[in-house]
Amino acid sequence: MHNDHSISFGDNVRIRSTALTQELGLANLVGNVHGETTPSVTGVEVIGEIKEDYAVHVLFEERDEGFWFAPELLEFINHAAGTEIRLEGVPKKWVRSETGEWAESEAEGAEQTKNPWWKLW
Repeated sequence: MHNDHSISFGDNVRIRSTALTQELGLANLVGNVHGETTPSVTGVEVIGEIKEDYAVHVLFEERDEGFWFAPELLEFINHAAGTEIRLEGVPKKWVRSETGEWAESEAEGAEQTKNPWWKLW
């Protein structure tokens, strides 16, 4: 990408102030990266000029909405250390570190199967 840090899922970013982002009321807003896509395949509407057929989805929790952006419009803030992800039915959790790594661990309170798999049939 075009910034010092490679922006990825879970990162906090600021929307750069440009004529377009100011016009849309998005300049300088801070949001969280919730996805990446190839616009030519998915057909999503992207804010900014697509140069590498790549776009990043940023969610603005306080507005309860998100948009797809050209990566050049995003400024890395941090890796949102402490962010936790859990998947339904999976007895694990992943917690983000300050370096952007996802540390996997057992989730507290997760249901553990007490019976061997052959007794579940």
